[in-house]
Amino acid sequence: MHWLQALDIELFRFFNLKLSNPLCDLLMPLASGNAFFYPLLLLLGVLLVWKGRARGIVCLVMLLLVLAAGDGFICRSIKHALGRPRPFMVLPDVRRPDRPGPNLQTTGAQAPPVAANGAPTPLPGQLPGPPGANPAPMPNPPSSNSGSLPSSHAANWFAATMVAFVYYRRSLWFMLPLAVLVSFSRLYNGVHYPSDVLAGAILGAGYGAAIVWSLDALWRWAGRQWFPLWWPRLPSLLAPEVRQEPLQAQVESFLPPPRRGLPEPGFRPPHLALDQHWLRLGYLWMALLLLGRLAYIASGTIQLSEDESYQWLWSKHLALSYYSKPPLIAYAQFLGTWLWGDTAFGVRFFSPVIATILSLALLRFFAREVNARAGFFLLLLLAAVPLLAVGAVLMVVDSLSVLFWTLAMLAGWRAVQQNAATRDWLWVGLWMGLGFLSKYTELFQWLCWAVFFVLWRPARKQLRRPGPYLALALNLLCALPVVIWNARHQWITLAHVAGDAKVGEPWRPTPRYPGEFLASEAGLLNPIFFAAMVWAAMAFWRRGRHNPRLVYLFSMGAPLFLAYLLYTLHSRVMPNWIAPAVLPLFCLMVIYWDTQWRLGQTRVKGWLLAGLGLGLPLVILGHNTDGVGKLIGRPLPVKLDVLHRVRQWQEVAAVVARARLKLLAEGKPVFIIAGHYGLAGEISFYLPEAKAGVPDHPLVYCLTSAIADNQFYFWPGYRQRQGENAIFVRELDRARPVPTPLPARLGQEFESVTDLGVHPVLYQNRYLLRPLQIFECRGLR
Repeated sequence: MHWLQALDIELFRFFNLKLSNPLCDLLMPLASGNAFFYPLLLLLGVLLVWKGRARGIVCLVMLLLVLAAGDGFICRSIKHALGRPRPFMVLPDVRRPDRPGPNLQTTGAQAPPVAANGAPTPLPGQLPGPPGANPAPMPNPPSSNSGSLPSSHAANWFAATMVAFVYYRRSLWFMLPLAVLVSFSRLYNGVHYPSDVLAGAILGAGYGAAIVWSLDALWRWAGRQWFPLWWPRLPSLLAPEVRQEPLQAQVESFLPPPRRGLPEPGFRPPHLALDQHWLRLGYLWMALLLLGRLAYIASGTIQLSEDESYQWLWSKHLALSYYSKPPLIAYAQFLGTWLWGDTAFGVRFFSPVIATILSLALLRFFAREVNARAGFFLLLLLAAVPLLAVGAVLMVVDSLSVLFWTLAMLAGWRAVQQNAATRDWLWVGLWMGLGFLSKYTELFQWLCWAVFFVLWRPARKQLRRPGPYLALALNLLCALPVVIWNARHQWITLAHVAGDAKVGEPWRPTPRYPGEFLASEAGLLNPIFFAAMVWAAMAFWRRGRHNPRLVYLFSMGAPLFLAYLLYTLHSRVMPNWIAPAVLPLFCLMVIYWDTQWRLGQTRVKGWLLAGLGLGLPLVILGHNTDGVGKLIGRPLPVKLDVLHRVRQWQEVAAVVARARLKLLAEGKPVFIIAGHYGLAGEISFYLPEAKAGVPDHPLVYCLTSAIADNQFYFWPGYRQRQGENAIFVRELDRARPVPTPLPARLGQEFESVTDLGVHPVLYQNRYLLRPLQIFECRGLR
């Protein structure tokens, strides 16, 4: 194969060097990417929906699916498997017109500039250290160092060309030249070999055609089987012309021929048949979301949050409870990493699964108690709520808390019926008990039950039966692990929670926090849906309290929300604290507005579309904010990027690892001390040698404290490592990254400490994200 490789390199040099000219130096970087591309793409999508009708909508959906599958999975997987370096990384004298420089070339790594006194000077974006210290190195830009084979640009453009050709034959006249131009620009810019581009073009056109034809074949089979009332209107995805057949004719064609006497076996009235269609559509929507979320957490687009990595450490030290939280989050992460290994996918595996279980339970509840169409639209709008989208991806305690609160609510509705069995109450007690083992907020659900019994007199009959008391007993039984652990540790969790709630501090009402709380909730719950939820709750309170179902849903959500709203008069409330109340109140909202729609309020549809039109793009872009940067032509500033908390932790670990390797050269073992438990968790997860030592041989510790202020207090510390050296690292305030004095306790623990200065970790190779202050600590006393 050497002659093929040599031919590939010669062709590359021909395109990159011999065809170079000033005009192409200007145009080719623009062909590879420019600030106008994504706005134009968005405009094209709007035009397809507006002018193309069914054909345009199907074409747009196919384009989105093909590009997501190709760029997000197929090309990424092949690049990772082959690991071929890009030409500018291994060949000399490669021209990079897309990286302006004095001669448009890359000639290897640049040496740091040297000042007149011989000391290295900081590069742009570096922060100077103390006198005599070397400046912190610039992080390597990760974006351009992905695999070379195949070219994703070529694959995406030829896949899009194929899809557009299927639906609009004349599009080939401008799509194909554009695809060739973009592919050529990758050669000219020095980032791909000709074989990369050729492989990408063939691969993209191939999977573009395969996905379109496969989905059409699937729709022809599954649509006919699952949606016989709707399928006749759109029998083919390759020729998507909607047939305007009256719905009544569709229903009649679906029903068996009329006969005298009893109906045919399996006969279902038209409204039940339509309910089955909406139910199946809901199942399909849940399956697509589950697959998409699993693919997203497997893609590595974001890294673990501080809480996730910290609780991953908990999962390596299983206990009855923990300093600040109940134990169930650690058990969930233990099971996820047992299945998939100590990876971000393993840590987060159960978040999409939990979201799917919740969706299934709510859809079945609506199909049984309301109607399946309302249940499907509930799932649709929940996908457009940013707060819930976070809980469906990150493995946090709120995911488990919302799951068990909702399951207890649904079981409770069965339990308050007149013919309910005692086992229904036992399920309520079990779900509430597991909710308590997830988050202490679940205690508020007993307040919700009290409000329901006050508001709905017929339900008080249940208080004369053993069911509620058995549920309470089961709930208390589930709380025993937390009680036992706290009894052994001086009730430290009670003191911690009381401190967070500022119990004992004087009550000074302030109007500052309520407005902040409501504004943040409106943003995180989608402003349109938040307004619709509040409207529905107020309308219920005025004239809907005769409906037991609405009373019950109101009681399961509003008390928690109102309690925290009232508490904002005392202190700041985090937006996620009301998370368990969201689903009950959204159920109430959907039932109320579904009734209004049936009564002839046609504006409901417009507001629903407006909410989806606002929320879905926000949620989609929020999963990868790099897309927003491409739309506006520059990376988002750190403060505006909602993902900045889950970025660059791997680079943080790399910076600390370099400092540790330098100290290791002195011949003594070196461990790491972090100034915060979240930073300790991140370094433990993303530093390979630290991860390998968890839990029996830890390499990373949290700074010791005389009092219990995190879970590290209860684990073996670094006191047994006398005589060894250490690296101490802490994260400074990004807005004012001024070096701060060494903690006095650390100075007492070591014989000598050297300040290495501030090491910046940059975001998008442009903005300061995490200023790290690092110290060398020698000789643990």
